[in-house]
Amino acid sequence: MKAFRLDELEAERAANDGAYLQFVRERNMSVGLYALDAGETDPQRPHSQDEVYFVVSGRASITVGMETTAVGRGSVVYVPAGVAHKFHHITEDLRVMVVFSPPER
Repeated sequence: MKAFRLDELEAERAANDGAYLQFVRERNMSVGLYALDAGETDPQRPHSQDEVYFVVSGRASITVGMETTAVGRGSVVYVPAGVAHKFHHITEDLRVMVVFSPPER
């Protein structure tokens, strides 16, 4: 079993000066913590994996393909592989758990 605490993951991510911390990598999936601060620009490009975002905290909008929706704590968003997507209008520091399947490369 692997068990994690979000506060510890956030501290590790911040200590490594990165927006993304991968903390699980298995044969069929990977999981990471993604962080964007209020007002920041999301630099993502489409991924070759399906992904699911679970918003842990913060508020923003996300555009996936041609659809846009507001997200906040508890929101879950599925993004198919190869589809353009970005968080924007980030009004509160955003912390998102990301699940990739297959694992992110």
